[in-house]
Amino acid sequence: MPAGTAHSRARALTAVRAAHTAIWAFFASSIVLIPIATLRGELIAALWMSLFVWGEVLVLLLNRMRCPLTNVAARYTEDRADNFDIWLPRWLARHNQRIFGTLFAASQLLLGHALLSD
Repeated sequence: MPAGTAHSRARALTAVRAAHTAIWAFFASSIVLIPIATLRGELIAALWMSLFVWGEVLVLLLNRMRCPLTNVAARYTEDRADNFDIWLPRWLARHNQRIFGTLFAASQLLLGHALLSD
């Protein structure tokens, strides 16, 4: 952990957790909205959301399936609970990639079908 007071480390961890949670919310909501947009025929919107999520997938792949913010948060705490770096329930943080990866894969199949059928 970097030098500094416990208060300054706590503030830094809070900032990282806030950013991580906001970014997660953007991608999670995109994954949920892709099939809704697809079923409504809003294929351009679904494609844009998919591209954003694919960008996040690339970031995760380049970082051994870990969000880079996890490493940043680890600098400010010894805690390594599943949700130490994000404001999510522990069970969701633990299964996040499995849940949203499955939903994203399904949304891509649906979107692919819609694009090919259009």
